[in-house]
Amino acid sequence: MDPSSTLILLCDLQERFRPAISGFDHVVATTNKVLKIAKVLGCEVLVTTQKTKALGPTDPAIALESLGPLHIGTFDKTLFSMLTPEVLSQITTRPHIKNIVLIGIESHICILQTALSLLVHPKKYAVYVLADGVSSCNPAEVPIALAQMRASGAIVVSSESLGYQLVRDAAIPEFKAFGNIIKEEKETTSKTVDTLLGRL
Repeated sequence: MDPSSTLILLCDLQERFRPAISGFDHVVATTNKVLKIAKVLGCEVLVTTQKTKALGPTDPAIALESLGPLHIGTFDKTLFSMLTPEVLSQITTRPHIKNIVLIGIESHICILQTALSLLVHPKKYAVYVLADGVSSCNPAEVPIALAQMRASGAIVVSSESLGYQLVRDAAIPEFKAFGNIIKEEKETTSKTVDTLLGRL
């Protein structure tokens, strides 16, 4: 993996869903860790919301403003897949993108349909799904969705493993900042992994 060819898609993490989604706070914690890593390494981030007029904006606990120009936009949708015409345009006009990382909700609906759509795209993107960065209202749906995505060709990975795959080499200048994020997030990551991955 290379940060310059990796795009992170953040799906529908809206405040209105907080009471309904299993482990929502843990998904937010993983998201913020990944955003810190994205900022250090220079990965672009694209965000979707589901019917903002009815369901409100992205949860304010998610630190999108910290990304600056790496946040290439937030796009509202009614489609379950994130791949609306607007979003597809953003992706396809970036020919350098080879890897797409999915974070958000719900695992068995929007994340699943986005992954399946990307996997049949003619460009043959490598699709990564963060096991500690997705969830659903019913936690029993998550392992079923992850299994279907894996069987279809998606790579299911943890956020920390993804970070190290993006860094690749401890000799790079960004490694110190990356290492500090991993240390700062160690306790939160441990709780998140125990909660979200423990159910798998």
